[in-house]
Amino acid sequence: MNRDELLKQLYDDTLVGNGPRVLELTNQGLAMDVGPEELLYEALIPSLEEVGARFERGDFFVPEMLVAGKAMAGALEILRPLLAETGAETVGTFVMGTVKGDVHDIGKNLVNIMLEGAGFHVIDLGVQVAPEKFIAAIEEHKPDIVGFSAFLTTTMPMFKANINALEKAGLRDEVIVMVGGAPVTQEYADAVGADGYAADASAAVAKAKDLLARRRAAAHA
Repeated sequence: MNRDELLKQLYDDTLVGNGPRVLELTNQGLAMDVGPEELLYEALIPSLEEVGARFERGDFFVPEMLVAGKAMAGALEILRPLLAETGAETVGTFVMGTVKGDVHDIGKNLVNIMLEGAGFHVIDLGVQVAPEKFIAAIEEHKPDIVGFSAFLTTTMPMFKANINALEKAGLRDEVIVMVGGAPVTQEYADAVGADGYAADASAAVAKAKDLLARRRAAAHA
């Protein structure tokens, strides 16, 4: 198998979520001196972008997205330390967590995988994350973006509580706030004062990149 065939195969196996084969091909590629960045940017990321596109068209559903994301996450475990060594540029830092009172994390985990695949450094705080824990993480990691996830309508008010906590800590202007989760809408995100909302994982990555680019452009203006 030559380099091009390997990248094509890695793309195809990621698309269908064949985790063991994705790991095998990733290791094979590295053994063939295919750089970690090549594997990421020429096979894994394009494949996950295609997964996102199929999801938006209604050709793929959450289970397909999850298995593809999981397959890619396995490859990222191998590539992450190598990418760090090559000084691969991270797009930005993203602190993510499911809000207090909520233990759902499938959607959040999928977004994390997509963000990592797109070059973000993701700090996942897990589930049931209280406002003070978000504050501590923001102070420690100085992220570009913080993401609040909620799966239950009863925990959505925590978005506002978290944003109020950010304001009180004097951090609101330091960080972009994104919100998401099954019951969340653009209207609700606007109402609580979030900077961005996305309906699904692939949209979240596009939105995060867009918000970050705009913020950086404004900073240089």
